[in-house]
Amino acid sequence: MSILRVREIEMGYTETGRGTAVALLHGFPFNRSMWSEQLEALKGSHRVIAPDLRGHGETTVTDDAATMEEMARDVAALLDELKIERAAVGGLSMGGYVALAFCRLFPHRVRALILADTRAGADTEEARRGREELAQRALSEGMEAIADQMLPKLFAPATLVDKPLVVERVRRMIPDTNPVGAAAALRGMAVRRDQKSLLPEISSPTLIVVGDEDALTPPSEAEALHRGIRGSRLVSINGAGHVSNIERPTEFNSALTDFLGSLEP
Repeated sequence: MSILRVREIEMGYTETGRGTAVALLHGFPFNRSMWSEQLEALKGSHRVIAPDLRGHGETTVTDDAATMEEMARDVAALLDELKIERAAVGGLSMGGYVALAFCRLFPHRVRALILADTRAGADTEEARRGREELAQRALSEGMEAIADQMLPKLFAPATLVDKPLVVERVRRMIPDTNPVGAAAALRGMAVRRDQKSLLPEISSPTLIVVGDEDALTPPSEAEALHRGIRGSRLVSINGAGHVSNIERPTEFNSALTDFLGSLEP
């Protein structure tokens, strides 16, 4: 675990392995530890970097809305510091929004793209209002209240019943997030750009992964990404909800390693 100063903030990250670079971007309101199984699976064949995005984990909290573009520029600056020109860039949920923003801002740096349990569209007005209500709740009641509200929506129903250790692992991550950072990220997601027009322009090899029981970004969103990105690969993970990489790590890692292994050197 390391910290580097980039773009006037301190950015926490984990780096492991050797080989072609892979950057994995976490969802909201988590931190880089959500990728622990993926770092372990890839470290024998790839150089894997998992940063804490702005306002999360060990990375500096800022008061202003943490936009997806700002987060993408943070990631680019971190890769600059690590002397990485190109990488496979992947993200889950909010991390997917950041990965798409990165792809728009720095297309030449994207060796491949991985989009997990995410969507290309912008928020509806109703969704924006919901994010602001959640931001206000985080600031007034703290992140335990956010955990209570979010947890039932994050998992497949069977996971909630049969995998208490998995649920508890995710629950522990949420209160570790600073409420100010969480509110900034919520407001950044609320104003994020609609990326549907970007999809036909993406020429990098792309893997799309979705839990078949994802209630927050359902399989229809993954199918829309698949239709929009020419030549993309779509993998549905049975019995997984929104955090498919944590709920079904074996299946997720198989899709990830197969995809990365198929790329030309």
